[in-house]
This record gives sequence, C-alpha cells and structure tokens, in this order.
Amino acid sequence: MKLAGALYPERSGVDVEGISLVALVGLIVGAATGLAGAYLIARLRAQSGHGLAEQLIASANREAETILKQADLTAKEELLRRREQLDSELDVVRRELREQERRLEKRGDALDERIGQLERGERELEDARQGLGVERGRLATALEQAREALLRAGGLSAAEARELVLKRVEDELAAEVGGLVLKHQAAVREVSQKKAQEILTSTIQRYAASHTAETTVSTVDMPNDEMKGRIIGREGRNIRAFERATGVDLIVDDTPGVVIVTGFDSMRREVAKVALEKLIQDGRIHPARIEEIVAETQETMERHIRGLGEQAALEANVQGLHEKLLDYLGRLHFRTSYSQNVLRHSLEVAYLTGMLAEELGLSGPLGRRCGLLHDVGKAADHEMEGGHPAVGAELTRRYGESPEVIHAALGHHDDLRVETPYTMLVASADAISASRPGARRETLEKYVRRLEELESLILGFPGVDQAYAVQAGREVRVMVDSQRLGDLESARLCREIARSIQSQLNYPGEVKVTVLRETRSVEFAR
Repeated sequence: MKLAGALYPERSGVDVEGISLVALVGLIVGAATGLAGAYLIARLRAQSGHGLAEQLIASANREAETILKQADLTAKEELLRRREQLDSELDVVRRELREQERRLEKRGDALDERIGQLERGERELEDARQGLGVERGRLATALEQAREALLRAGGLSAAEARELVLKRVEDELAAEVGGLVLKHQAAVREVSQKKAQEILTSTIQRYAASHTAETTVSTVDMPNDEMKGRIIGREGRNIRAFERATGVDLIVDDTPGVVIVTGFDSMRREVAKVALEKLIQDGRIHPARIEEIVAETQETMERHIRGLGEQAALEANVQGLHEKLLDYLGRLHFRTSYSQNVLRHSLEVAYLTGMLAEELGLSGPLGRRCGLLHDVGKAADHEMEGGHPAVGAELTRRYGESPEVIHAALGHHDDLRVETPYTMLVASADAISASRPGARRETLEKYVRRLEELESLILGFPGVDQAYAVQAGREVRVMVDSQRLGDLESARLCREIARSIQSQLNYPGEVKVTVLRETRSVEFAR
C-alpha cells in the first residue's frame, strides 16, 4: 500500500486498501457466480443427455422386443411348414411302403402257387417214371415174345435172324453213307462258292471306278450377247447353216453368256461344240465359213478319236492293236450304254478280267485284251449287220486278234457255248461293271437306238446326203443332193420318207420330216 502511495502521490489520500478489498470480493463473487452458472449449465446438459439416453434405450428395447416377437413368429411358421412338408413326405413313404407290401404279398402268393405246381409236377414226374419202368419191362417182355414168335414163324435160327438183321442194318447204313456223301458234296460246293466270292470281292476291291451318264446337252460360253446375234445371223441363216452342217440343235435363248448344243449323238454334239468355239474365236460367222470350220473340226475329231484309242490301250496295258481297232476304241468314248460311257466301261472290264485271270492262274495280259475289245462292236454296229457281239467278233477277226479275244467278243452275253475261260471271265466282269438297275436308263438306250434307226432308214433313199434326227426324234432334217433332185422330186421324197417312217418304225406322237435342198453357185475371180 505504501508503494501505491509512493507511486501515486496525487491519490495518496484515498483509501487504497478498501478499494482493493472490494475488488477482490467482487472478483471472488464473480468467479463464484461463473462457477455456479457453469455448474448449472453442466447439470442441465447432464440431465438432458440422461433423458435422451433413457429414451434411446427404451426405443431400442421396444425394437428388440418387436424383432424377437417377429423372429419367434417366423420360426413358428417355418416349423409349421416343415412339419406339414414332413407329414406329406411321410404319407408318400407310407403309401409306397403299403404298395410294396401289397406287391410282396402278391409275389409271395405267386411263389407259393409256383412251389405248389413244382411239387405237383415232381409227384407226376415220379409217377410217370415209375409207370415208364413198368412199361419198359412190359415192352421187353413183348419184344422177347415177338422175337420168339418171329423165329418160330420164319423157321430161322438165332444166327440166321442176326445175319438178316445185320444185312438190313448194313443197307440202312449204306443209305446213310450216300446221304453223308451228298451232304459233304454240298458243303464242298458251298466252300467253293465262298472261295469264288472271295476272289471276286478281292478283285472288285482292287479296282473300283465310277461312271456318270452322258447327257444330251452341251453348253458353249459366249463372250457377250452380241455374239449370239451373230450366231443367229440375218433371218437365222447362220444358225440354220450350222444345224444343217452338224446335225444338232442350237438353242440361243435369254440365258446370259451361254448357248446350248443339244443332240442324241455325242460325237456330233462334240463336233458342234468345238466348231462353235472355233467360230467364236475366229469371228467370221457366215454359212460358207461355218461349213469350212465344221469340216476342219471333223478331220480334227478323227485324229482325236485315234488319240483316245491309243490312250485307252496304253491305260489298259494292251499292246500291238491294229490302227483300225484303235479308231473303233476311240469312237467308244462317244457312245453310252445304259448311261455308262462305253470306253470307260471297256477299260473297267479289262482291269477286272485281267485281275480275275491272275487270281485263277491264267494270263492277265490276255484277259485285259479280251476285256478291252469285248464291246468294240458297239462302235460299228450302225455300219455293219448284226448285234454288237457279232460285229465285234468280225472286227477282231478281221484285224488279226487271237481266238480267245474273238470268242470273248462274240460270247460275253451267253449267246453261245463257252469254249475258253476268258469268255466267262469277260462275262463276269461285264456283269460286275455293267449291272444296270433302273428302267429309265434302259429307256434312254432304246430311245437312242430308235433315233439311229430313224436316220438309217432315211439315208437309204436315193439322193439323200445327210439325215439328222432332232427335237428328241420329233423332227427329221434331210439334206438332198441338189444336182440329183429338183424341187418336185424333193417334195415327193419328203412324202415317201414320212410314209416309210409311219409303216416301218414305232414311235410316239408324230415325226416332222423337213427336206432341205440348196443350190449354190461358186465362181473364182483371178
């Protein structure tokens, strides 16, 4: 206090100690008041938190009770459902058990019945066995009595009777021996047949080939539609000249890029196809050029035919054939028999005959030669009288083939007595290769033969240069020599041809006969 008076001399007159006491009391009262307020606030907050906690606890207890009640209810419902399911399964099991019990009872009854039947059968069998023993004794006695009666009636001693019985037994055994011999002969025959089948099967397996039917239609690709118009020509003169020169029908329709060549003769069709391709490449299409190209193509075809024959002989490994026989073989490439290409068929028969001959210890090369030439007559049967076996035999005889080859060509259809084994082998190979199921193929062969007969009939008239059957035989085009026949003679010839066809041939529907006579004048300016 003295210090305060010293520092503040102007206030030294005031009661400094009283003022300090009052300030201290005020501070204490303020602090006490603050502490009391804080305490009150904390108390109030504690009371408020305690109430909220009690509310939360009460709410949690209520939710817990609700969950427990729901869980209890759910557990009771699940227990009730499981109990009902278990009851239904138990009912099914009980029904199955009752059904099994009924079946077992039925089986037991049936088993008892079966056992009873077996017991009755055993008793009956025992009774029958006993009766059989009694009957056997009676039969032995009866036989002895009959034997004694027979000896007394026949006046034979026991030795004579035994000899008689033995002779009868010997006769019966002889009959049985004959039966056994026949049985063994049948067995040997069966074994032989099986062996022959094995040989044939082995041969067929060693050679297998497929043939497809030749169609009566060929197609030629066109570079553009303008070429079709050039082929037709003005007022159709080019197409008429082409059909007249080749003997086929040329179909030029709306099919893009294709012209169809149709005809039953595959050689004519091939000539027409090649000639048309040459004309397209050459570009000069008019009647004179058409005839020139067709003639050149026919000459080329002759060389091609010779090449086909040589290739076939080389493929079959048959050497030394005459040139004419090679030509005839090449022609077979353009012939079909019951849908088979005849040249391919002849090669197949050659292979089969050669292998069969080798299996049997005969000459394989000779067998192949016989098989290759067996149908050569089909290449000339329209030129010579007789069927293709007789024509083939004549051709092979004419060109120096051996008797085995000649006989195979003549007799491979069983038309005469077989003299050589090769003929039978060729017939067998021909039957293997040329088995021809299906009536339609046979009808096709007859149809082609009818068209050939139609052309042959017309070619027999004087003044006829060429004759072509077209439109499936419904039309015949006849080209006559303009120097020998005039217009009136051509009209008369047309009528005579129609009458001859009507009287000599059988055909469905009608046949249109068209006689073509053309006069040309040609001069050369030099």
